[in-house]
Amino acid sequence: MTTGSSSPSRPAADDISTYLGQERALRADRLGTGGLLLSVLAATAPLMVVAGVMPTTFAVMGIVGQPLLFVALGAVLVLFSVGYAEMSRHVHNAGAFYAYIARGLGGTAGAGAALVALVAYSSLQVGIYGIFGFEVSNLFATYADVDLAWWIPALAAVAVVGALGWLKIDVNARVLGVLLVVEVILVVVFDIAAISDPAREGLSLHAFNPDTLTGAGVSTALCFCIAAFTGFEQAPVYAEETSRPHVLVPRVMFLAVGSVAVFFAFSSWALTVATGPSAIVGTAQKESAGLLFTLTESRLGATFTDVLHVLFVTGMFAATLSFHNVVARYAFAMGREGLLPRAFGRTNEASGAPGTGSLLQTAVSAVVVIAFAVADDGLAGDPTAPVLHLFTWCGNIGALGVILLMAAASLSVIVFFARRGAAGAQAWRLVTSALAGLALLALAGYTVKDFDVLVGAGPDSALSWILPGVIGLALVAGLLQGALLRARSPEAHARIGLGNEAFQLDKAAR
Repeated sequence: MTTGSSSPSRPAADDISTYLGQERALRADRLGTGGLLLSVLAATAPLMVVAGVMPTTFAVMGIVGQPLLFVALGAVLVLFSVGYAEMSRHVHNAGAFYAYIARGLGGTAGAGAALVALVAYSSLQVGIYGIFGFEVSNLFATYADVDLAWWIPALAAVAVVGALGWLKIDVNARVLGVLLVVEVILVVVFDIAAISDPAREGLSLHAFNPDTLTGAGVSTALCFCIAAFTGFEQAPVYAEETSRPHVLVPRVMFLAVGSVAVFFAFSSWALTVATGPSAIVGTAQKESAGLLFTLTESRLGATFTDVLHVLFVTGMFAATLSFHNVVARYAFAMGREGLLPRAFGRTNEASGAPGTGSLLQTAVSAVVVIAFAVADDGLAGDPTAPVLHLFTWCGNIGALGVILLMAAASLSVIVFFARRGAAGAQAWRLVTSALAGLALLALAGYTVKDFDVLVGAGPDSALSWILPGVIGLALVAGLLQGALLRARSPEAHARIGLGNEAFQLDKAAR
């Protein structure tokens, strides 16, 4: 690039650093505490968890103490958040996980984490399109007597989410916020109704009894429940788009993980109260994903239940939009640092959004949905195929990736502060990171071991190693890319994880 002259499309030499900073940096001051919190919490899809994950866990695992599992997982994730939040005060990068890992464990490890994060969050988003399309087609069949193939609303959602991904993040936050607030209000209304009209066993706290967590299914139940928390760790992804990331990001992380743990523990307890602890497993096995709607209809009427069905769908849409935004920002960060083509490392001039990353995720989503739609024709017309395959396969691949990223981030926190000579000052945070990392590694091990149960495959099914192998393949490919980059371009390798700080260094060097 020549810096001695100016042109209509390029600034002059004195402004070149500013130009680069604007083009390769996300727009700051877009999100405050509220907008950031809503963007993060939308990914947890509270109604989808209460109506889908909780009944499935009760039914498949037979664990009455699911509320206690949410409390235990919340405690582990609070321990994780202590070090992770402190790291966010020192590293502001849309690459979040991989940036933290690169700053602690080196650029090659960061490159591996980057590809794992891209695959994991992309899988989480794409998987939701399966259940979204299935539920929308059911709504059309029920209320309009229209037979609609699941992939039609799924592809429509892909297009709408892709369009919203091009808009300013504060516009997205408002969309997510409205959907999330209404969703949460309806779940709270059910919780109150369940407590006001309990089953014969009354307001029993039996679900919080540690004795309910005995048996071989506990570890797998933990794997089901950890997916419900996915989203809270996304706060640092938006750090560059806040005015005070060192304050807002840690604040939102603790608010998110705390509120999610309390909300899900309380709501899963309300389900046990509504049916009675002794009947929750049998009722869940009978009703499956219809459990919540059956309970609301008997207590709050058909109209409320109809509204709940609609909000179940809009909540899934909010989750897909939230994950889409995260994937686009990971792609942006990777493009900015040479881990993806440089076109991904530029933002839209009008909105400041990472447009190329948004286009990439839209294309990937469309291709996967179409592939499953074609495959669906070969599954004897099984109407549950998009849910049982697209949703469960991709959802569990994504959850495994995020668990491994959190474990690696816990280790990177320890190494980062130790290398800076701050181990003594940060000692208690390093201890919490170590404890969280060990717990997360154990959870990742259980996830891999029980993957056949999580995806509904037989113990001898090749899916039990092919699907988690997707994350393993992404890790290996990322590590190889990092190693090649280190050999061919040490300077570029050294920039992995620096994000916008690299451009500040360029500016200082001029």
